[in-house]
Amino acid sequence: MSIAVQDVSVRFGGVHALTGVSFAVEEGQTCGVIGPNGAGKTTLFDVVTGLRRPSSGSVLLRESDVTRVGAVKRSRLGLRRTFQRPQVFGRLTVLENVLTAVEWHGGGGGLAADLLALPGRRKLERARRERAADALDRCGIGDLCDAYAAELPIGQRRMVELARAIVDAPSVLLLDEPTSGLDGDQADRFAAVISKLAEDHDTTILLVEHDVGFVMKACERIVVLDLGKIIADGSPAAVREDPAVRAAYLG
Repeated sequence: MSIAVQDVSVRFGGVHALTGVSFAVEEGQTCGVIGPNGAGKTTLFDVVTGLRRPSSGSVLLRESDVTRVGAVKRSRLGLRRTFQRPQVFGRLTVLENVLTAVEWHGGGGGLAADLLALPGRRKLERARRERAADALDRCGIGDLCDAYAAELPIGQRRMVELARAIVDAPSVLLLDEPTSGLDGDQADRFAAVISKLAEDHDTTILLVEHDVGFVMKACERIVVLDLGKIIADGSPAAVREDPAVRAAYLG
């Protein structure tokens, strides 16, 4: 088991955003979370990534309880996320955006090595830049490495965010509306990148997406939320034919 939520509930005053949500996703599995607007999908992501603490219940990452662990620590434990609105550093170049994801490792002698340009630091920096360039190539935007992120259209910014999330291969990757703003070719590239990530690194992928066709093709398993509760959990074929899902969401 790679990531699990156990009996998670979130309340905002008298509003129950999530009620008793429980499911687990295995290593290397790609799982979609779908449901109508207001179903609790983004709240669930906020709980899993540590941006919001649940009113009750727990979150497990590789069998360890991380319910009270903050978002930064969870990221360093291998859990990464993209957002519904791409979060990029507009004043940095595309390459620099991706490099921010590997700087936390440190090494190379620290500030003194930076100031003196010591060989160890130069070697480490070259290696980091090569990794960042490789991630950009995999996302189909290697030719944009020197462009400023603020100047890019939303589809390319989303690919920058993906490259930043995968440059240091995560154990768990959460994707919030990943195809929003992407054209057909970019969506196909996105699907290929996450499929390869799961295959090569056993990365667990959990995605929220309104494009049901994309979810059906990209995911092995689908969890359906409605009004903060799970109403279905199974293969794409089983979910597609589930009467409760058809009534609440698919129509």
